[in-house]
Amino acid sequence: MTDARAAVVRAAGEEPRVETITLPDPGPGQVRVRLVATGVCHSDLSLARGTLAQVFPAVLGHEGAGRVVATGGDGSLHEGDTVLLNWAPACRECWFCLHGEPYLCVHASDTAAQPYAQLADGAQVFPGLGVAAFATETVVAENACIRIPDDVPLEQAALLGCAVLTGAGAVLNAARVSAGESIVVFGLGGVGLSALQGARIAGAAPIIAVDPSPDKAELARRLGATDVLEPSPDLGKQVRALTGGRGADHAIECVGRSDTIRAAWSVTRRGGHATIVGMGAKTDTVTFNALEIAHFARTLSGCMYGASDPARDVPLLLEHVRAGRLDLEALVSARIGLDGVAGAFADLEAGRGARSLIVFDT
Repeated sequence: MTDARAAVVRAAGEEPRVETITLPDPGPGQVRVRLVATGVCHSDLSLARGTLAQVFPAVLGHEGAGRVVATGGDGSLHEGDTVLLNWAPACRECWFCLHGEPYLCVHASDTAAQPYAQLADGAQVFPGLGVAAFATETVVAENACIRIPDDVPLEQAALLGCAVLTGAGAVLNAARVSAGESIVVFGLGGVGLSALQGARIAGAAPIIAVDPSPDKAELARRLGATDVLEPSPDLGKQVRALTGGRGADHAIECVGRSDTIRAAWSVTRRGGHATIVGMGAKTDTVTFNALEIAHFARTLSGCMYGASDPARDVPLLLEHVRAGRLDLEALVSARIGLDGVAGAFADLEAGRGARSLIVFDT
């Protein structure tokens, strides 16, 4: 048994507070990971607020990287290995995995519904998205770890685990944006800024960013945006003016609200493609009239985890990092401790910054 410090959410709507948890020793096929850094994602906020289903009390956090400090026996990972945590590990055996869609694996979230540790009062605690990375240490299955080279700074590598795989993956894997195609990215948090970089890597042009915060414009341009717009009633007209009067070939929605989903659909050209990445509330309804579906011949599709296979895509993304095509450090707007998670949630709700990164004292 091992004690760790964790940001614990006791019930939906409550703020996280730092407490001591007790982790069991890793069993067969498991490892204990000491975290170096964890990003604070909007999905964590949605889980904490009850927008997405979560069993409480819980330790959230799913965008982490660290080092293996204990194993449950013979396996492919060893003490000292540096790893990226994978919150949607594929079983490689279900129908979706066998048909090339591991990001839709039916068993990817199995461990999220199982208690993994105890609180000081004896209560069982559940791992957010099966990972529980808002903690100094966590215990996960081996297949929830992607080994990464020792030369990669783990602080930055943590962001690959969700923001970059999701945002860049939406562009490169799901939408399959080609060189010269126009694209609009809605929402400039960590996922949206990663989508901008994916669009730049793909050779898209123009690359249009949309966000209500003018403070994000300079960073958006540095990461690939050719134009930065704010939401407005004439947004469609502005996008058409930048795309030959047609509308964009692609729109990537990274917000998860009905109004921005509708806007992403509306700014695409006839025959264009809107890819929805943002995880919204099931009570927030998007409406279309019966005529426009066929008339515009657009495609509207959802995108889970950037249609990524981390085992395949993380090495590819690391090559982009090494070549200078993918800037991970630029995604970090604040470095915080475990006691800063509540403040990071407040920033997400207010639309401030990109990614808050918990950096652990290792």
